[in-house]
Amino acid sequence: SIYPRHVFFDTGTVAGNGPPAPNSFNHVDNKMAGTPQPGPPGRQLGHYPSLPPGYQNTSVSHGAMAPIWSVNIYCPGPAQLSPSLAAMSLQSSTPEALRVVNLLQERNLLPPTPIPAPTPCLPQDLQKVNCHPEVFRSTLCNIPQTQSLLNKAKMPLGLLLHPFKDLSQLPVVTSSTIVRCRSCRTYINPFVSFLDQRRWKCNLCNRVNDVPEEFMYNPVSRSYGEPHKRPEVQNATIEFIAPSEYMLRPPQPAVYLFILDVSHNAVETGYLNVFCQSLLDNITSLPGDSRTKIGFITFDSTIHFYNLQEGLSQPQMLIVSDIEDIFLPTPDSLLVNLNECKELVQDLLKSLPTLFQKTMETQSALGSALQAGFKLLSPTGGRMTVFQTQLPNLGAGALQSREDPNQRASAKDIQHLSPATDFYKTLALDCSGQQVAVDLFMLSAQYCDLASLGCISRFSAGSVYHYPSYHHQHNPAQVECFQKDLKRYLTRKIGFEAVMRIRCSKGLSIHTFHGNFFVRSTDLLSLPNVNPDAGFAVQMSIDENLDDMQVVSFQAALLYTSSKGERRIRVHTLCLPVVNSLSDIFAGADVQAITGLLACMAVDRSVTSSLGDARDALTNAAIDSLTSYRQNVLTIQQPGLLSPACLRLFPLFVLALLKQKSFRTGTSTRLDDRVFSMCQLKYQPLAYSMLMIHPSLYRVDDLTDEGALNINERTIPQPRLLQLSVEKLSREGAFLMDAGTVIYLWIGQNCNPIFLTQVLGVPNYAAVPENLNLLPDLDTAESQRTRAFIGWLRDQRPFFPSLHIIRDESQRKASFMQNMIEDRTESALSYYEFLLHLQQQISK
Repeated sequence: SIYPRHVFFDTGTVAGNGPPAPNSFNHVDNKMAGTPQPGPPGRQLGHYPSLPPGYQNTSVSHGAMAPIWSVNIYCPGPAQLSPSLAAMSLQSSTPEALRVVNLLQERNLLPPTPIPAPTPCLPQDLQKVNCHPEVFRSTLCNIPQTQSLLNKAKMPLGLLLHPFKDLSQLPVVTSSTIVRCRSCRTYINPFVSFLDQRRWKCNLCNRVNDVPEEFMYNPVSRSYGEPHKRPEVQNATIEFIAPSEYMLRPPQPAVYLFILDVSHNAVETGYLNVFCQSLLDNITSLPGDSRTKIGFITFDSTIHFYNLQEGLSQPQMLIVSDIEDIFLPTPDSLLVNLNECKELVQDLLKSLPTLFQKTMETQSALGSALQAGFKLLSPTGGRMTVFQTQLPNLGAGALQSREDPNQRASAKDIQHLSPATDFYKTLALDCSGQQVAVDLFMLSAQYCDLASLGCISRFSAGSVYHYPSYHHQHNPAQVECFQKDLKRYLTRKIGFEAVMRIRCSKGLSIHTFHGNFFVRSTDLLSLPNVNPDAGFAVQMSIDENLDDMQVVSFQAALLYTSSKGERRIRVHTLCLPVVNSLSDIFAGADVQAITGLLACMAVDRSVTSSLGDARDALTNAAIDSLTSYRQNVLTIQQPGLLSPACLRLFPLFVLALLKQKSFRTGTSTRLDDRVFSMCQLKYQPLAYSMLMIHPSLYRVDDLTDEGALNINERTIPQPRLLQLSVEKLSREGAFLMDAGTVIYLWIGQNCNPIFLTQVLGVPNYAAVPENLNLLPDLDTAESQRTRAFIGWLRDQRPFFPSLHIIRDESQRKASFMQNMIEDRTESALSYYEFLLHLQQQISK
């Protein structure tokens, strides 16, 4: 029988691809599981089945080149080859990115250091000013000349953005004239060309524009007549302070409304104490100015407002019990000026935790509380921060449990990934229209239907935080994460009433956006709030041949109101070369960006179609690109599973996605945890989502200063990255796994006693405590190195990963082992088995 074949981008069949692949792994699984594999005696499950000769052996055989990790991408044309590559007799004309790798023979493909983003092959003067890849990068650094060429390559074309990222250097320009193309409204940037002093040509639509008189003067050098030296033309990322024509209304003040669940369940978790204390500690650091406003709503089966009007001796609680028809009891005194009413606000925060201590209210009217918040914020816009600890079960937006715990480990399709009601999406769109974003903090041990509740944040450009099994006593690691995340959340910069538009060169178009926002017109994203930790992705197509162009450009412009009430525009411009051969397209593949974009596409497919379809489409993405490479780029056909060096980690990353919490099957996964993981893949910037897809593993019981970094007078050791396989662990060592939102430190049973005493402060393995989340602050070189390394890892991201120190018998060992992507489990293939499956499909 012919199975439907699931792919992400329907680009016609790959020539000679044979019949469609059966769309599940079962046929491989059964073959693998049914016959005992010959292998070394006493082989544990999780090691490779019978390995071909030379695969275990890490020395390089058959005259193949040892893997070199090169950052520079192949530049078309033999003149570009480096002398060392040209001197190689075997592969004299092949750049590093296109070196042929047989994945079934080369075992240690993972580079020992983090993978850098590839560098587009542009003339030096353009590359020097190009946008930083952490802010703006493309899945393909060489853009195909035509859509049919892109279809043939079988790789997705898209952009990944981190537009409001915290930057250490950002040029800010104040000017009454912001120079833009009169035709397509592109902002002047480093990739425009000056025909002479008075005329410039737009790099997106090619229109010739006049240079305004004011632009002739350069404020940096204080010279006249050199417009090409202005900061706007020297920096790919720049911020303008906008004049009044960029405002539809006077810039709004910073407005913060906190909506707090105070039901019995919420009080039990103890989160209120942490929240109130955190806001008290950080109240003077909330971004804003003399106009900042603040307000509070609490709720259980009724809605409680707080009158904080200046002149009251203490805050006044007003209860609205008619949740069917919500009204604001005293509309003018519920959102108050923070500076004028700070003492009342502080009084309220000190008394809130005790106010509901003895409550027996178990019901939750979240929907009505959100409606109240919307009414309160509508006149100004602002940010609504919601804390919820259970399934809302009363009034508007009430939900019922849809999770069957027996189905958590189902190998079949996962149900209920889409919302149960459109209440939360509809309310989010109303919020977005009034410049209100909603951020959701879920703190719960039970099912809350994040698939439905998450819509309130997704469509209003908010964010979701999830602390499963949060409890102030039983789960100290979660409490620490919540505290650290809350501090960052309350104090990080924020943009209000924002919109973002992405423009691209004539001939290219954007067709799908990923992230948290509402698409207001075809290419305008409405972002009532924008925060520095949000990422976005877009998919693109090539509508017209780009054959008369050497390069194309992409420009993202984010217009927002700062917390100080300034209207600002942040502009990022990226320039990439256009190529007309498949080998050049493959040479410019950015394997991490491709993986990040495919993850977003797979989340969408899971929700609109099914998890099974998404999994098949991921596998087919690897099959199709390697098939295209084999058929269209390789000149000499040879046996094996062949990949260009730049894509050699692609099958590993696809397998990692299939085993990731969002997409895995056959492993017990709570529905809310799965949905939260999907949310994160959609809106985390690439650097963080890659750690969630393929964690980093290091050995840390033998850290040295060799190759260490020196940051702020601290020495940060740089251990090698290890493959995610039990093979790499040893009972004599200690291994650190960084999985993005959580860090595990696994201690082997015969671990080096020096590490135990000098780092953990315990005399022997048996003395390692069961639930240790903190390294003691010991005055030893080993302790300082280990703490410096973990601190450095944590400092690289905006959220706080908890640390779990685990022994062989720890409960959390299973989570640690689940991240060993290269090993086989009862429900999933090992990396080697997966490679065999790919090879089988490609050689059909």
